Amino acid sequence: MTSVLEEELRDRIDEKSVEDWADFGDDFESLTKEISDKIKQKCKAELNIPRYKIIVQVTIGQMKNQGVSVGSRCLWDTATDNYASARFQNQYIWASAVVFGIYTD
Repeated sequence: MTSVLEEELRDRIDEKSVEDWADFGDDFESLTKEISDKIKQKCKAELNIPRYKIIVQVTIGQMKNQGVSVGSRCLWDTATDNYASARFQNQYIWASAVVFGIYTD
């Protein structure tokens, strides 16, 4: 799944022009939603795991010589639940994507 995440982040973010990164506006909210939806669709299609809830979290930020931490919490069953993550970075922005697979009875 990591390859799906990396591919989607690289393809969707690299296709934006460099000038777009200067104005970090409302377009990025819709971009993160589009990337999340696409990743979720690919995960459901490739994995075919109907009893799992797929949760996708995508975060995009500007490179401004500062640090950032992204964290998540949930109830977890180590026997059935899992996650995959990937990140992307260029000179203008960084992006992080995490997919959680939570087993539902």
